[in-house]
Amino acid sequence: MITPEPRELPHLVQDLHQRNRPWLPAGLASRLDWGPPVARPHTVLSCARLNRILEHNPGDFTITVEAGTPLVAVQQALQPHGQWLPLDWPWGSGPAGEGSGSIGGLVARGQAGGYRQRYLGVRDQMIGIHLLRSDGVAARAGGKVVKNVAGYDLMRLLCGSWGSLALITAVTLRTQPIPPHRQGLRLQGPTAALAAFSRWLLGSSLSPERIDWQRLGAAGSGAGPGADTLLISLASISAQTLQEQIACIEEKAGAAPGAAAGADSGSLLVHRLAADELAAAEAPSPGAGPGAGSDAAAGAAWLLRLGVRPERVPDLLTTPALAGLELVLGAGSGLGHAWGSAAVPVHRVEALRRHCREAGGMVTVLRQPGGSSIPAWLDAPSRPLIEAVKRQFDPKQQLARGRLPGVEPPGVAEPPPAG
Repeated sequence: MITPEPRELPHLVQDLHQRNRPWLPAGLASRLDWGPPVARPHTVLSCARLNRILEHNPGDFTITVEAGTPLVAVQQALQPHGQWLPLDWPWGSGPAGEGSGSIGGLVARGQAGGYRQRYLGVRDQMIGIHLLRSDGVAARAGGKVVKNVAGYDLMRLLCGSWGSLALITAVTLRTQPIPPHRQGLRLQGPTAALAAFSRWLLGSSLSPERIDWQRLGAAGSGAGPGADTLLISLASISAQTLQEQIACIEEKAGAAPGAAAGADSGSLLVHRLAADELAAAEAPSPGAGPGAGSDAAAGAAWLLRLGVRPERVPDLLTTPALAGLELVLGAGSGLGHAWGSAAVPVHRVEALRRHCREAGGMVTVLRQPGGSSIPAWLDAPSRPLIEAVKRQFDPKQQLARGRLPGVEPPGVAEPPPAG
């Protein structure tokens, strides 16, 4: 891996281009094992030394940072100004952002978490981007203010490109005021009752920050191993408004906080979570309860990004293909992660992918045990368009060979349906 100084970076990329050398853009290289393997040989080019906050305009609620800047460092810099980036710590991070990786890596993967329920995803928070093309030519799109429509919308094109189109060097993002009051609720009960409550909450006038389905181990769920729960995050500038929202949810759930409902009442068990408890619950890690951090995350042999249409989430939760997997899934988006040990058989993951595809969704295999060869993703209907865009950005096919989202990696094929 090469970690050049910022002034050296354009010349290094130009040299790689002239020599026809394949290379892989990287941020802090904390999650390079995610997704399909990149064809070898290749050079990993890290942006770890592009780690400055270039500009922060608190009055306009914008910040421009270099791509190698750790997400946790950006949040720490914004906090004294009463602002934050409403982005989830990437899967495997600790509750305080340990092992969260870089801003550039987060944009390149384009995977938003539960906060998208209220704040949308990272692609919607970007207002400007700087990049280096595969030939070393610098380009940019967007600007430094929210109301900017100049140029092509390269931001959304690069977000989720997995380094296959260009090297992201800097991004401008919109910030938000930190809500002074935040509290969480964990709801337990039968899956059908939780699903009905989720539908009501999504259609109500309330505006939670997140509504996440969770199915965790005994230490992480607070409800026993394999039990489904709903994690709800609420935030407001007014303590009174926050308490009114909590009271409304508790009343609708049909149980006083901490009081178990009758077996025939259809009520749910409600637990209040203080701000620190909520932060830990929002960052679960495998097998060790919430907040175990990236070291524990390394123990998950399987890591899947999955999604279905939101109305199909309750059906997904009942499929036997989820057996042995822990899960966090946004109720409003139908997107989330599932993970498990190497004891989960390959055929079960294949069955889960078939189930999600039949439900109008997908499964991306971010990590899998050694010896298995399930394709990280399958061909998208728009594959010809994706490949045409790739040829325009990277005519020599140097960047992230074998890792083009929407194009099934070479050398693997989806197994035929069982039966």
